[in-house]
Amino acid sequence: MKVKGFLKDVGGASRVTKRRQAAFDNASSVPNATDPIGAVAKALHPGFIDLKLIEIKDASKTAKTFVFEAPHLPYFKAGQFLTIVLKIGDSLVTRPYSISSAPYQTRGEHPIVEITVRKPKENGFVADYLYDNAKVGDTFKGEVGLGEFHYEPLRDAKHVVALAGGSGITPFLSMAREIRYGKLDMFLTILFGSVSEDDIILRDELEACVCDKVRVVHVLSGDNPSWKGEKGFLSAELIKKYSSEDTTYFVCGPQVMYDFLAKELEKLRIPRRRIRFEVFGQARDITKFEGYPVEKKDEVYKLTVCMGIDEKEIPAKANEPIAVALERAGLKIHTACRSGACGFCRLKVLSGEFFVCPANDGRRHADIDFNYVHACSTYPLSDIKIRVNIE
Repeated sequence: MKVKGFLKDVGGASRVTKRRQAAFDNASSVPNATDPIGAVAKALHPGFIDLKLIEIKDASKTAKTFVFEAPHLPYFKAGQFLTIVLKIGDSLVTRPYSISSAPYQTRGEHPIVEITVRKPKENGFVADYLYDNAKVGDTFKGEVGLGEFHYEPLRDAKHVVALAGGSGITPFLSMAREIRYGKLDMFLTILFGSVSEDDIILRDELEACVCDKVRVVHVLSGDNPSWKGEKGFLSAELIKKYSSEDTTYFVCGPQVMYDFLAKELEKLRIPRRRIRFEVFGQARDITKFEGYPVEKKDEVYKLTVCMGIDEKEIPAKANEPIAVALERAGLKIHTACRSGACGFCRLKVLSGEFFVCPANDGRRHADIDFNYVHACSTYPLSDIKIRVNIE
């Protein structure tokens, strides 16, 4: 029996070859142009689509929610982001925003997707434009469902403690909504840091999600004498208080919060595999990072852009990423995360010196060896020449 079984196994290749040849011989001579697998992939990941702005509503005194619709919205996972393209003057810019609506809201008779944007204290090129110029009825190009900041049951614990600050609450609202709707099986505890009670972003929407699987704990750091809840910062002591024995930690907020929480989580001796940091976008001030030559921060260099057989020279500031220089000049470049992680804006540096933000350096080792960089996290330190892929 063993010998016969062995011979049957080793003879299998020849039988498969004969069946394949028979299928070829009996096939139609007319090519089949359909690609069902490609059709499914296109439906799930259609690339840039038209998003119509149908509603603008206040999310707090400093934040607004922008609601978009489209004939067909691709499915995404709670926690992912979308990129939106805007034409501002002569500049063509792309910015990522975490989605605050839930995946289930992309289905049904009126599919929608929402982003919630906080008006920055300092100049925010795109955020200010959305606040001051966007109106109901406008149409934007957008790409929905990007990023790796989402719950994965094969990797993450059943209980997730979400550590949020400011507009970093948006991906967690998406998760909470999906859980409340019964489409995501996990337990979510949100520790949400805000300065004052009257500026808690999306407070009502969060409270509407509270259930046996969703808990929301507000933590205020400002002077709020009448506040009876948690106060201070998201410290190790506070995180431990709301953690269970087996917990995964998701973190989303400003860079200063990331720096603080990295130290607090280290105090708790949490394994690195149990901590997920969302990419935080373009560095606010590149001069704060170790290794950046501060004496060059005000310099403006010549950036030579090679696109196919064409070359164009544009100015590039030493304290702004190459992606910003390209956008300012109206040159098209595909960006998504703006954090050096996704690689959409990958290009080759042909000559010149540059600095890559260490917090946003998502390059592969081969890219480093062959002088490829991500435009969103790379800063010119001399006249520089690059080659950009043509889409």
